[in-house]
Amino acid sequence: MARTIFERYGGFATVSRIVSGFYNGVLDDPLLAPYFTSVDMARLMDHQTKFIATIMGGPASYTNEHLARVHERLHITDEAFDRAALVLRETLEDHGMDETDIGEVYGSFTARRPFIVWSGRGADAAPVAP
Repeated sequence: MARTIFERYGGFATVSRIVSGFYNGVLDDPLLAPYFTSVDMARLMDHQTKFIATIMGGPASYTNEHLARVHERLHITDEAFDRAALVLRETLEDHGMDETDIGEVYGSFTARRPFIVWSGRGADAAPVAP
């Protein structure tokens, strides 16, 4: 039986380091950092660790509906999503992931764009500045 990306790279310990590196990059980015000014980063990093584990084939699970619900109020733009995806790709590279595995994780992340990027759905149709 083939092992998942999650298993091949060491499970939650590695994913936790990847998520930490990802947020270091995100918080250093002037476009992305404002989205996190009032966020409990420890709690967010715990959730993000589970999300990244999910897209790496790990035991955690997040539905697209859950992603849409928690991101809607943030009004994330396409530009911010693209920048976060780039930071994720760079972080995976920095952690020595194989290019094929990076492509799979990156593809799984970007496939969730419709559930993370603000589309004006919901009652408050005006975007807010991050």
